[in-house]
Amino acid sequence: MSQGPRSGLAAVSSALLAMSRHLEVRDVLKTIVASARDLLDAQYAALGVPDDHGGFAQFVVDGVSDDQWRAIGPLPRQHGILAAMLREAKAERLADVRKDPRFEGWPAAHPDLADFLGLPIKDGEEVLGALFLANKRCPRPEGGCGFTQEDEELLAILAQHAAIALTNARLYERSRELTIAEERSRLAHELHDAVSQKLFSLRLTAQAAAALVDRDPTRAKGELHQVACLAAEAADELRAAVVELRPAALDEDGLLATLRTQTQVLDRAHTARVTFTSNGFRALPASQEEALLRVAQEALHNALRHSGAAHVDVSVERRGGGAVLRVTDDGSGFDPTTVRRAGRHLGLVSMRDRAGGVGGSLTVESAPGKGTTIEMEVPGG
Repeated sequence: MSQGPRSGLAAVSSALLAMSRHLEVRDVLKTIVASARDLLDAQYAALGVPDDHGGFAQFVVDGVSDDQWRAIGPLPRQHGILAAMLREAKAERLADVRKDPRFEGWPAAHPDLADFLGLPIKDGEEVLGALFLANKRCPRPEGGCGFTQEDEELLAILAQHAAIALTNARLYERSRELTIAEERSRLAHELHDAVSQKLFSLRLTAQAAAALVDRDPTRAKGELHQVACLAAEAADELRAAVVELRPAALDEDGLLATLRTQTQVLDRAHTARVTFTSNGFRALPASQEEALLRVAQEALHNALRHSGAAHVDVSVERRGGGAVLRVTDDGSGFDPTTVRRAGRHLGLVSMRDRAGGVGGSLTVESAPGKGTTIEMEVPGG
């Protein structure tokens, strides 16, 4: 590159750092394209992720305005030079793409491209996408290509790291999908344990009221009042489960606000008093906040469903550079060793796994008749 090797290396480093900051696939694609265009000083850049039907599942451009992009029309198909890059999995550097025998034209609103540099983004033998740039901003030798061999080598380095960033983003999104599936499964159990049981009680109470209407109207009135109470409790349980299902609240509101909201809903939905306090907490890495939230949810579930507690308290406080979550109840308690031998872990294994997965630790203090305290500590970032 004309700037020299030191500034070229700095540009590559900046591009790689930019790609590593994002986890969503769409954001990674946009960052790759923008980084490539900036790195090689091109007028246009694009990245296409192929589908299995001759088109592109995603196609991201940089250097084209939104109005221009809308005027161009539908996404391109896998044809011409794009198809060759995907099929042959090798770099293409052309002085004038329009003179290549594989060129098949473009829509009327498409910008005019001349010199061209493109190469596939590969993970092993799998082609993840095709990255290409056009119209390098530099004086062009007569009949030559504005992109140089050094440009091609720099883009190849970028493409290798782009493959890593894109693979990581896909794994992250898959992990999020699995988390949502796990949450849906947990919600099904919540509904079965709570709402379904209340609805069953409601049906029996309504049947009793119907049988008493003629011979004992006063008792029938009392049973109908109980029907109304059970219906209200079932509705509250349902709202609580739906609130717990929304992991997006953590991203939007942060850990403290999300926990405060969920404890307030659970306090309304259950006869036990559920409270929340915090002290000196500061934001943590997203993975640690999510783990703290999931452990709090599991501990709350245990306390409210199994312990018979009258009061459950959730607290989060700062400790060093990290934080401590504590969920305490005054319920029946249990002997952790006996529970483990009996094979009933009350979610303790999954809670420990979540804590360990983010570099944290989990401790459980409980004894029959003495309530339970579950404490999770994370180191921060």
